[in-house]
Amino acid sequence: MSDRERRKGQNAHSDALRAQLNEDQQMTLSELERFGCELRFVRRPLFQEAIPVLVDGDRKGFSILKPDGTVEDDPTITLRA
Repeated sequence: MSDRERRKGQNAHSDALRAQLNEDQQMTLSELERFGCELRFVRRPLFQEAIPVLVDGDRKGFSILKPDGTVEDDPTITLRA
């Protein structure tokens, strides 16, 4: 029973992240999810556009979704460990 509750929380979190994306980004994300990619978080730098960060299916690399829906596989952002 508690597993089910945790999954609901994860889905709600995922839905909240997805709601921050524009239509182009959402379409690209839907395609990438078929290959195991996951929207991990959305970085919101002050006075700049949001930066959606994706992890690959192996959880070894990350990419960002640009506003036009394209994927940048070698982003220049720094992530904390």
